[in-house]
Amino acid sequence: MSSDSEKPTDAKPEEKPAATKPVVKKPEETPVELPAFEKGISDKIVEKFGDKVEVAFVKEDRVGINVSKENVHDVAEFIRDGLNYDHVESVSGVDYPLEQEIAVVYHIGSYSDPSLARQILVLSTRAQREENPIPGHDATKLPTLRDIFYSVEFHEREVFEMSGVYFEGHPDNRRLLLPEDWADLPPLRKDFAIKGR
Repeated sequence: MSSDSEKPTDAKPEEKPAATKPVVKKPEETPVELPAFEKGISDKIVEKFGDKVEVAFVKEDRVGINVSKENVHDVAEFIRDGLNYDHVESVSGVDYPLEQEIAVVYHIGSYSDPSLARQILVLSTRAQREENPIPGHDATKLPTLRDIFYSVEFHEREVFEMSGVYFEGHPDNRRLLLPEDWADLPPLRKDFAIKGR
């Protein structure tokens, strides 16, 4: 005799219902409240220059402004005379070979205005990236801010030799760190290759 459990059955195993993905609710976006003091600084620049400037960011102790090379001198002058920033802390060259541009970024601060003691205004402009960055040829050119902020003198010289940006109107566009007979690409350009690698 055989038991019922040994009888073959044609019954199919129970099918499980298809799993449903849980619905994830996105949290409601709350408007980010910008720091009032910093927003006031950016608003003054926009009020003065309108669509000639672009506010890149506003956050605690920092305001970023993008401006064309045609307007960078006027904006920098307003930053000094209208907003009381009195010196440039650093200048950087940033190479964007895919966009065929080089950006120059000024970090501007103030010693004389206590309300600006912690503030840094980041002023950025771009120029067409020329392949032959030797003065006298089609060098990448930007106007100097040396007549507005004396402290850019050596910073712009460094960007000149390391990134190949010629600052028109700078009183001393010559090498600062590299040998005078340097004949290679500026070493901070992305296409500069170290010999032997």
